[in-house]
Amino acid sequence: MSITPNEPVLLRRDEDRIAILTLNRPQAMNALSGELIDALQAEFDRLAVDHAVRCVIIEATGRAFSTGHDLREVAGRKDYAFHHDLLTRCSAMMLSIHRLPQPVIAKVHAMATAAGCQLVAACDLAVASSEATFATSGITNGLFCGTPSVTVGRNVGQKRALDMLFTGQFVDATAALRDGLVSRVASPEELDKETMALAERIAAQPPQQIASGKAMFHKHMEMNIEQAYALATEFMAGALQSEDAQAGIDAFVNKKPRPEWKGK
Repeated sequence: MSITPNEPVLLRRDEDRIAILTLNRPQAMNALSGELIDALQAEFDRLAVDHAVRCVIIEATGRAFSTGHDLREVAGRKDYAFHHDLLTRCSAMMLSIHRLPQPVIAKVHAMATAAGCQLVAACDLAVASSEATFATSGITNGLFCGTPSVTVGRNVGQKRALDMLFTGQFVDATAALRDGLVSRVASPEELDKETMALAERIAAQPPQQIASGKAMFHKHMEMNIEQAYALATEFMAGALQSEDAQAGIDAFVNKKPRPEWKGK
């Protein structure tokens, strides 16, 4: 795919209640340059207060989903302050996905390596093409993938993560699904359809329950089991008082049509 020099590194289009963000540096394998990191952050800041959007999809153009940090940019500067600032901005951007009220789905059509694999792991859900591959491959360039290890480790567990991190070897979509790095696998021909169907199903749910449930889930995953149950109990007791929950339960019990959700 050709791209003009002035074309944005990140594209956005909205389809009904779904925002679709497209990584648009195909000539650079969608490497996460500082410009692309900042563009993603700006969109996440806008989405955080956009109540019309119920779900977010992150996709990419070209032959790769993302090959991680732009090593040409990294190699262009040798000083710690530059590298620390770049990585801090990238980590903040990844955390913004975690904190968005909307679920975020990675649509992975091709390889995702290093910080590109980190981006997949940072999303709440991921639908991968059966042809997609994944790696934390920094070690093959002399660099342990420290920041990718945070989200990848939380997705796949310690031993599988360290296997990827120590070797830099690629795993295929089947292994990524088995290990929990992605949530679904589709054929290349069905990837668009399956990802959009998932987003549309999420967008049809009560938005306040989705937003508060996402926040609660990510919070309790960092707790011990007793703390997690206490938090989840408090959450559900409060959720049962909501107009949406009461209307939905009433519709189920009394065999009524599903109500229109009121929460924002």
